[in-house]
Parts: sequence; structure tokens; C-alpha cells
Amino acid sequence: LSTMKYSTTFFFASVALATQATLAFLVSPHTFSRAALVRTVENIQLTRPSPLFMGEENAVEQENNAPKKQKKKKTPPATEGETPVIDVSKLDIRVGVITKAWEHEEADKLFCEEIDIGEAEPRQIASGLRAYYKVEDLSGQRVLVLANLKTRKLMGFPSHGMVMCASNEDGSMVEFVEPPVDAKIGERIMVEGYDGEPASENQVIKKKMLNDIFPDLKTNADGVVTYKAVPFLTSAGPCVAQNGLANAE
Repeated sequence: LSTMKYSTTFFFASVALATQATLAFLVSPHTFSRAALVRTVENIQLTRPSPLFMGEENAVEQENNAPKKQKKKKTPPATEGETPVIDVSKLDIRVGVITKAWEHEEADKLFCEEIDIGEAEPRQIASGLRAYYKVEDLSGQRVLVLANLKTRKLMGFPSHGMVMCASNEDGSMVEFVEPPVDAKIGERIMVEGYDGEPASENQVIKKKMLNDIFPDLKTNADGVVTYKAVPFLTSAGPCVAQNGLANAE
């Protein structure tokens, strides 16, 4: 009973204070005198009353009328730039020279080559050219090397790049693409109107760039290698199929 006494005393005092706040007049914290009860409320602005005893319906209504917390707008994920145009500028084609060549021991179609393209170490590249050249013809041969390809093993030989060649339609004739004699080892081939940095090795493979670019690589009637009819150029002039193979791929 003692507990109930203090609980009810606190409860009714709380109710009285809530009533006071609603009617906007001051009451002594010690007693609720009759003066306080008869004090005029004239010229006193009443605040909007809130329920003193909140049943379930009132609680729901108050919750619905409460100011809504503004939800933070989710920031959309950053979008990458537009898909880059895939053209010959994405290929890193370099002037090189074969410094060493030998026949692959386990693959009768492959040559293994070391090619200087102006890097600290020569590139090791495998080429399926044994049907078209003799091994003794390769050492000292100037070539174009597609350099931004990932290393892959061809019959166990780690090949890092591709030697560029021209071929007729049925593949019966294949020729090296040769840069001019005075072109600098390691210089990058340029195609007018197609400027830009080459793609990474991963991008070339991931985006299957060769499938988009290679169909537009051809030789013209003079054997000059072109991309969409625009010649491959070095600082010393255009690149051509070794024996002038025309209209080749």
C-alpha cells in the first residue's frame, strides 16, 4: 500500500503539471492553490492540447501526426564513364627485331622467338609460321609486335605478345608486316585520326578488343597495312607486307 501511495501521488502530480502546461499558466510547484485555479486565462494563448491519458487509439494518432523524419536519400553509386570507343588506338603495336629464333620442340607449327622492342629484356613470343618461313630466315627480321597482350603458354612456351603478319583469304600466303628500315626499335605505330593511350593487357582480353579491331586491318593495293583504309605509320614512313601482299587481312 505504501508503494501504491507514492505511485499515485506522483501520478496525479504529473497529470496536474501536464494540465498546467496545456493551459499555459504557472502553478506553484508546492501547492495547487485556489488562486491558481481561479486565475484568468484571458490573453493567454493556448497551445494545442495533447491527451493526458493516452489510450491505444490516441497513441496511434499522435504517432501518425508526428513530424516525419526525412529519410536520407541514398546516393546513387558512382557510374563509370561511358564505354570507351574500341579502335586501333587501343593496341600497343611496336617496332621490333627478332634477335633469336628456334623451332618449338613439341609443336611442329611454332617458332619460338626473342624480339627486341626497346624494353629492358627481349620479349619471348611464339608464332605459328613454320609453314611459311625457315628458322634461319628469322634472326634479324624487323617486325611489328602487338605488345599489350597477356603472357600465355603455347605448348608450354610463355608467349608475351603477337608478331603481326598479313595473310590472304585462304591462309595459303602469310607475310611479316615490316616497318621501314629507319624506324626506331620500340617506337609505337600510329594511325592518323586514331590517337590515344593503349588499353591495358587485361582490358584487351576482357573486352575482346581484337574481335572488334582485327576485321578492319587490311593491306591496300600497294601492300601497305591499314586500319579502315588509314595507313600504319612510323617516324620513317608506312608499314608494308614483306613482299607486297595486296588486299590481305
